[in-house]
Parts: sequence; C-alpha cells; structure tokens
Amino acid sequence: MATQHTPADDIVFDLVSVQYHALQGAENNDRFRRDAEGHADVQEFFEEVAKQDAWRAQRCHELLGELTRGQGLGSS
Repeated sequence: MATQHTPADDIVFDLVSVQYHALQGAENNDRFRRDAEGHADVQEFFEEVAKQDAWRAQRCHELLGELTRGQGLGSS
C-alpha cells in the first residue's frame, strides 16, 4: 500500500531544498570572493551574501529539527 502524501512532506522538502541551496551558495561564495579580488565593494557584497546563506542554512536546520522531532527523525 502506498503511503499518503501530506502537506508536512512538502514543508520538509521545501526546507531541505532551501538548506541545500544555501549551503551550495556558501561553497560558491568563497570562489566568488576570490574572483572579486581587488574590488572591495564586490567582495563585501559576497561576504554579506555568505552570512545570509549561513543564516538560512542554520535556520532551516532548526526548523527541520522542530518539524521532525518525535517522528524518529529529529534530535530530542
């Protein structure tokens, strides 16, 4: 028997997707900052983007923990 799809499945998928892209962006930002060497304003912009990506990834992690706690998936 197939399992039923729930709105919670969509929320978890969406958060994982945002977290993945934030972490991928953080990885790319190191290269972007190196590419912008000699352009302090552009490097500063990429540093700010990296901070935002790190915040997004951490917040997704927290929300995923809250959503999955008690389902054998989150930390206690």
